[in-house]
Parts: sequence; structure tokens; C-alpha cells
Amino acid sequence: MSTPISVGLFVTCLVDMFRPSVGFAAVKLLEDAGCEVHVPVSQTCCGQPAWNSGDRADTREIAIEVIKAFEEFDYIVAPSGSCGGMLAKHYPELFQGDPVWHERAETFSGKVHELISFLTDVMKVERVSSKVDASATYHDSCAGLRELGINAQPRKLLASVEGLSLKEMKNSNVCCGFGGTFAVKYGDISNAIVTEKTANIEAADADMLLAGDMGCLLNMAGKLRREGKRTEVRHVAEVLAGMTDTPPIGGKRE
Repeated sequence: MSTPISVGLFVTCLVDMFRPSVGFAAVKLLEDAGCEVHVPVSQTCCGQPAWNSGDRADTREIAIEVIKAFEEFDYIVAPSGSCGGMLAKHYPELFQGDPVWHERAETFSGKVHELISFLTDVMKVERVSSKVDASATYHDSCAGLRELGINAQPRKLLASVEGLSLKEMKNSNVCCGFGGTFAVKYGDISNAIVTEKTANIEAADADMLLAGDMGCLLNMAGKLRREGKRTEVRHVAEVLAGMTDTPPIGGKRE
């Protein structure tokens, strides 16, 4: 009997604080794919806020703790293209010239994957067994699309959800305006970008908006709610796992 693949689930800060159901959905999808899932209690932020702010010293300290917590597993999987991109692409940069930590960071980053791409590209999952009677439109988050090449993978698995129809929105690959600290530093520009995004979401005339990054989802859900629009907002993992009993992100709209 072969040893199951061990996966360290990097939960992410936003999932932990705002949407734990995404973490549970990720565990279900990974276990259904035959993985042995571990969630290290010592995990913390990926360090992206500090990295984006130019604070390399604190980012290094964070990265060292993350590497220590996860390097024992066969793979490290995150339900976020943004955090996944930080772990996979930027950790080695932090330790250039460090003879010990650069090698460990390279080895660690080589095992990192975003959740949906891991399921399709590594575990070769072709379909899921969930059923959701609704229509949905999908937003391609910037980091997932541009750093990790995530585009076809979620659509492939969503096509296998019984009862779900996918309606593509205009400019699905254009930024939602969140951009982490960008939304804080440049609020007016961020709001203009998300206003255009929510117009495209409404024009798609879908019951649900799906994406793979909580930052994007919280930003778009907040704008949709302020505009009084009725589109439900969910992480793609919740739909793929058939875990849609929880209220949508931002709450139900009357």
C-alpha cells in the first residue's frame, strides 16, 4: 500500500479570520483527492504585507517560521493565488546570498501550489461530486493568474459541478482594485477599479461570483453590498466542495 501524499495546508490570514469555511472546503477537496492533510498550528502570515511595503527584514523573519512549519510535507497548498505566489515566487529572493536559507527556501517554494491548480495539475482531479443549482461567474485574481498561471483549472472543475452553469463576465482577468495595501494607499483609484468590476459582474447576470482569493472576494463583496446588488459571493473551493450552506461572503441580500 503506497504512502499517501502529505500536504501542509497554508490556511492564510484572511481565511482564518474571515472565512474558515474555505479552509474546511480545502481540506475536503484535498482529502477527496487522496491527500493526507496537515494544518500546522504554528503557521502565520505569508509575509506579503511586509514584502509589499518594502520591509525585507520582517518578511525574512516571517518566511523562516513558515518554512520551518511546512518544509517536512510533500507539498504546501494554499487556497489563495496571492499567498501562493508569495510563497512560491518570492521566498527565494529574500535569501539571496544566504548559503543556508536560500537553499531551504528554494526547496520549500518548489513544493508550493495554489489549491485548485494543485488538484488539477498535480493530483490530476478531473471532476468533483458536488451539486449546486445556480449560475456563476468567475473572477481571475491578479496574483493567481499572472504569477501562477491559474485560469483554466477552476473552470475545468466548475464545469463538473452538477447543476452549475458558468457565465463569463467581461474582463474577468482585470484587477478588482484590492491589491492588498494598494486599496489602503490609493482608495479613490481602488474604488474606481472595483466599480467597473461590479458593473461587469452585474452584466454577467449570474447568481454567484466566484474567485480563488479572499482579498479580492472581500473587496468585491463589500462593493456589491454597498451598491445593493444581489449577487452571492463565494470562494471557488466552497462550491467545488459542495459546502454552500454557510451565508455568502458579505451576507445574504434581501
